[in-house]
Amino acid sequence: MIYVVEDDKSIRELVVYTLNSQKLPARGFPSAAPFWQAVGEESPALAILDIMLPGEDGLSILKRLRLAPATRRLPVLLLTARDSEFDKVVGLDAGADDYLAKPFGMMELLARIRALLRRAEEEPPGEPREVFRLSGLCVDPARRTATVDGRPVTLTLKEIDLLCCLLHNQGLVLTRDQLLNAVWGYGFDGESRTVDVHVRTLRQKLGPSGALIETVRGVGYKIGEGGEE
Repeated sequence: MIYVVEDDKSIRELVVYTLNSQKLPARGFPSAAPFWQAVGEESPALAILDIMLPGEDGLSILKRLRLAPATRRLPVLLLTARDSEFDKVVGLDAGADDYLAKPFGMMELLARIRALLRRAEEEPPGEPREVFRLSGLCVDPARRTATVDGRPVTLTLKEIDLLCCLLHNQGLVLTRDQLLNAVWGYGFDGESRTVDVHVRTLRQKLGPSGALIETVRGVGYKIGEGGEE
């Protein structure tokens, strides 16, 4: 079940109708209170949160979800009418897995939701677990955990996927389009900034190990022995 928290009735009903018509069961909520009541009864597979809500806003809901053990790894997509990089960084830093600025198309929304659900369900059974270790950084893709010099670092689903993609291709330069398709599972014109914003928050969270993510100007990113902010 997908939960949609959106105070604009027309948008909420359109999103819920579209998801249900695509065989993605969904419920809509105009505010935080009925959403939390529903979460107490049944934990969703994914949550779509509008940032601007009456009462408790989307960022506050997101932070509470990340603090609760039952929903800490819940995929969360933020909807916002604000398209500034600052708002995106704040949302990602709070634990969002993806964001979509209004107005948005239903096809793009569906692509992002399916990509999030697919990533959340992927768990390679019976395969040896690959663990990445590099200069104090340790990442376990299967457990979706990361540590820097032994200190746990809380990363979102997309941040873990992005970091693992770079580590798996250590030494290779990956373009923004390659990362967008590999990590998010879709490609949309003009969305390369999605990668840039995630890289920025990832570097901040990794502290000294964030310098391992190098920017190759005009091309993309790679994992190396050093980097730049």
